[in-house]
Amino acid sequence: MSDATTHLLLPYILAAQAQKHVTHNEALRILDGLVQLSVLDRNLTAPPGSPADGDRYIVGSGATGDWAGWDLNVALWADGAWLRLPPRTGWRAWVEDEGLLLVYDGAGWIGTTPDVLQNLALLGIGTTADASNPFSAKLNAALWTAKTVAEGGTGDLFYIMNKEAAGDDLGLTLQTGFVTKALVGLFGSDRFRLAVSADGSTFFDGLSVDNANGIVDQPRLPRFKAYTNYDNYVGVGTWTKIGLNNTDYNDQGAFDAANNRFVAPVDGTYLFGATLMYKVNASTTARMRGRLVLNGTTEIRGSLGEISATHVSLATAIWLQTMVPLTAGDTVELQGYFRVADGYFAADHTSFWGCKIG
Repeated sequence: MSDATTHLLLPYILAAQAQKHVTHNEALRILDGLVQLSVLDRNLTAPPGSPADGDRYIVGSGATGDWAGWDLNVALWADGAWLRLPPRTGWRAWVEDEGLLLVYDGAGWIGTTPDVLQNLALLGIGTTADASNPFSAKLNAALWTAKTVAEGGTGDLFYIMNKEAAGDDLGLTLQTGFVTKALVGLFGSDRFRLAVSADGSTFFDGLSVDNANGIVDQPRLPRFKAYTNYDNYVGVGTWTKIGLNNTDYNDQGAFDAANNRFVAPVDGTYLFGATLMYKVNASTTARMRGRLVLNGTTEIRGSLGEISATHVSLATAIWLQTMVPLTAGDTVELQGYFRVADGYFAADHTSFWGCKIG
């Protein structure tokens, strides 16, 4: 029969043993040192100078002094002496200076955090996951960084998201107060889309990229092309707004046909152009001029043009083009002028166009 227990090596009180209390107290001392094991440190290789009764350490590799040969053992200071407690597989110890829970695997002390997590049904970080959101996290920052070449990686990092079929949805949902304000991804097709919403129910595509050819479209970009379907008569010496009562296209309704002017829907930089086609009234020496005007009064720099030579009816034309920064609500209109003789700005070929470019 052994004189000590199998796992903790607690000494038995033997039959007819004298001073049984000594053996009993030794067993209690060992139990007191091992039960709910918590050590102060796991890196020291030599005993500290002034230990307190009950202090415990996991001895570091290469131990010296009273701990020589005790590598990875638990050292307990009790009754003025160091007591060696050899660990067994499965022992757990809390390391106080690191806030770390370790387990002894038979060869060394290892962290209890698993290296592999597979086939989890739910995972919540800082919050509770559920069937609708099996992976949930509530935090203020997250980091994904590439595994370096020195660590055995490639230095690259790919974040892969996949959907089953082209008609399915795949993307990021960006919300404020759990109301969706933007969607980024592949929704209902393999075209890349960026869509925004004010209320989480009605969405507008701000950007769309055709995955077949890479062509980028901005479906909500303010752009228009307006023209007149009648001859605009203009007298001599007076700048006159051209009546542009039709549009080939008018995205976002940016051109106000009722008032013959473009109205900027948002702040930005806009590109404008115009064609003024001459039609004779009485004399081909009319000296036709054209310009673009901001808010009905200010000539836009770089938009003024004139034809000084003899005009040819329905052939002589002025082409204007300029770029200008606008504030939402600003207006731009096309004006015409005759310096020598009156005339017309011809129907159909007199036009005004523009779009937001930045």
